Amino acid sequence: MSSAFERDIYPGKPKILFIGLAHSTHTHAWIDLLSHSDLNVRLFALPNGLPPESWKVKTYITMPTSERLNPETRHKVYPPGRFGKIYARAFSRGAGAYPARELAQVIRRWKPDVIHTLGLEPASYFYDSVRQAYGLEEYGKWVVQARGGPDLALHRLLPEYSEKIRLVMEHCQQLIADNVLNYEYAVQMGLSKSKTCPLGILPGTGGVDVSHLSNSWKGVPSRRRIILFPKAYDCPQSKALPVFEALKSVMDKIQPCQIHMLAVDKETRMWYQTLPGDLRAISQLDARVPRQKVLDLMLEARVMLAPSLSDGIPNSLYESMACGVLPILSPLETIRSVVGEPQNLLFARNLYPGEIADALLRAMNDDILVDKVASNNLELVRQIANREIISTKVVDYYRSLVS
Repeated sequence: MSSAFERDIYPGKPKILFIGLAHSTHTHAWIDLLSHSDLNVRLFALPNGLPPESWKVKTYITMPTSERLNPETRHKVYPPGRFGKIYARAFSRGAGAYPARELAQVIRRWKPDVIHTLGLEPASYFYDSVRQAYGLEEYGKWVVQARGGPDLALHRLLPEYSEKIRLVMEHCQQLIADNVLNYEYAVQMGLSKSKTCPLGILPGTGGVDVSHLSNSWKGVPSRRRIILFPKAYDCPQSKALPVFEALKSVMDKIQPCQIHMLAVDKETRMWYQTLPGDLRAISQLDARVPRQKVLDLMLEARVMLAPSLSDGIPNSLYESMACGVLPILSPLETIRSVVGEPQNLLFARNLYPGEIADALLRAMNDDILVDKVASNNLELVRQIANREIISTKVVDYYRSLVS
């Protein structure tokens, strides 16, 4: 390991080791909450991707790559050549695999004060198996972050996950969740109430820069004509086809407009080709896009269309509130705990094209509603998801764990 990587920027200050997906913008956004503190921060990346080179957090790289990496901020922890590919495949085999041994060595060598796993699957399950297999119980306070959707709400119902969840809840020292229901589910699965984060519910990205976004609005919200569909893919949390059906049924009644579909996967792209040519002519498809581009589009959008089957409090809700966009979401209990219709958004269930169509018609034709929702939401998001305030609280929270 290079001496530049091993050297701590703030010697003697609390050390925090994050474990999670290195390519995820959620990972970057949460860890960047600490960027203006003097906490020692590193990431042990799971072998699913690489962080962007511009992201300067010191990261242990576990995915085999031929890319030249900056030795000051990146350290490869896998064998060279063909052994690296074997190593990557071994990740799913549990604590006896090579990545697990490397994680154990990193923890024993660096001795972090806090070990924070980002999400239950795969980070928390992986670390729990390593923790038990290598006797790491005395190294650092373990913080688990559970996100909305299937991570806890749905997986707890499946036998193959329920025991893993129970063990994580028993072994961790703290749980951070992005909605109240996840705290309740965790307690039902064996978490002691004393282990719930004293800060309450926290956005999975650490909130939004409300001041910057609100000062960057592109015109009065009611003058905008863009519909943003940020999750144009099929997964356990949401389905894209009902949204397509809704768009087909109201296309002639919401013009003029443009539709931006993001995170489009192969299956959704295939069904997209069956849509009428007039609808495709006003639509633009993108696969994975940088988070900043999503925010830039949000600042130009009138409507954020994201009905779902399962969710926490989606980060896209907070972002749309700060950008002056009218959200259309499903009336899930997690969402209804913080916002209401019509003062903050319009509700439509994911599997009901008629409900989505009705919400779209109102959102695209009621200028008074759009501007009123934008005003209400800007006031609310300053209270519940202001990144500047959350950053200070989270830094103090980590310090309190160490002390």
